[in-house]
Amino acid sequence: MPSEGQQELYYQIALSFVPGIGAKTGRVLLEKLGSAEEIFRLSPKDLKKEGVSEVKTKGFKDPEVLARAQDELDFVIKNNVQTIYTGKGYPTRLAQCSDAPLLLFFKGNANLDAKKIVAIVGTRKNTDYGHKLTEELVEGLQGMEDVLVVSGLALGIDAIAHKKCLQAGVPTVGVMGHGLDRVYPYSHKLLAEQMLENGGILAEYPSLTLPDRNNFPMRNRIVAGMSDVTVVVESHATGGALITAQMASGYNRDVVAYPGRVSDSRSAGCNELIRRNVAGMVTKAADLIEMMNWNKEAKPKAVQRQLFLNLTEDEQKIIDFLQTRDSIHSDELFHQTGLTSSALASTLLMLEMQGLVKALPGKLFRLT
Repeated sequence: MPSEGQQELYYQIALSFVPGIGAKTGRVLLEKLGSAEEIFRLSPKDLKKEGVSEVKTKGFKDPEVLARAQDELDFVIKNNVQTIYTGKGYPTRLAQCSDAPLLLFFKGNANLDAKKIVAIVGTRKNTDYGHKLTEELVEGLQGMEDVLVVSGLALGIDAIAHKKCLQAGVPTVGVMGHGLDRVYPYSHKLLAEQMLENGGILAEYPSLTLPDRNNFPMRNRIVAGMSDVTVVVESHATGGALITAQMASGYNRDVVAYPGRVSDSRSAGCNELIRRNVAGMVTKAADLIEMMNWNKEAKPKAVQRQLFLNLTEDEQKIIDFLQTRDSIHSDELFHQTGLTSSALASTLLMLEMQGLVKALPGKLFRLT
């Protein structure tokens, strides 16, 4: 059994092992009861009162669940692995996603709530063109304040991004599709170890979890969810990078892609993302920095009502809301302003034509 100081951590880990209790149910129970330990102290009858089915209540008393939790607790303590639970210390951006994991395992020193977080993804079979673009992108981020690069530690674009970050002194985190007791592919073991010095490795899976192919799409939602923007450097018409981009778009995060030749299969996915307006187009790091309004030289200017005496009431209403945020999704503007969808669309268009508002990928808008 765990020591007195390890009780809550032990039960937090155990909660993630109970069959049928996913992240959403786990969060509901934690919100009601205050701690994982309190959940496990409930009788099956009381668990049923909290909405847990009779079949699922058995898992809370299952010796195998508790034994696995003890083994995992021993592993994280022995290997200096941080367990990041829902609530305090959990990556803020990821916590906003409805399907975020209940528990994360992290090793390293990165700030998972860095001011600027960029996901760089792409094909495992990159071209020299993709290699060059990835390195130039990381070089463009070099020296920026409080920036973090996230990727999946896979072959190809992922590894190029991580390696270049190490060379450039940019913190970088690899999100794994398995437990932190191994590195897949094995050829990236040294790379992962080096990343611990300026970044780290992150997973939702406990030790002994194998790199099953079904885990990697799940891994991609973490890459997308914890980032401000996902950059697709090179991608075939199908693949993990496109899954990450679609997830990021679904989370209302920015997505950008590098265009390529229409005859190049490894740019087909990027070109399609741009064509369907899922991703904005970038050709260099400066484009990304400008789009995200991260240009340190450009200090945002407050928009004063008296400067725009010719604005209509609807236009001024939108300007007022945009002044309160870096960017706002069109759905939120719709609810906040009370305008009809057609009136909102036409008013935003007029503001864009006046150079006051800029449209961003993912139906986001910000003041210019």
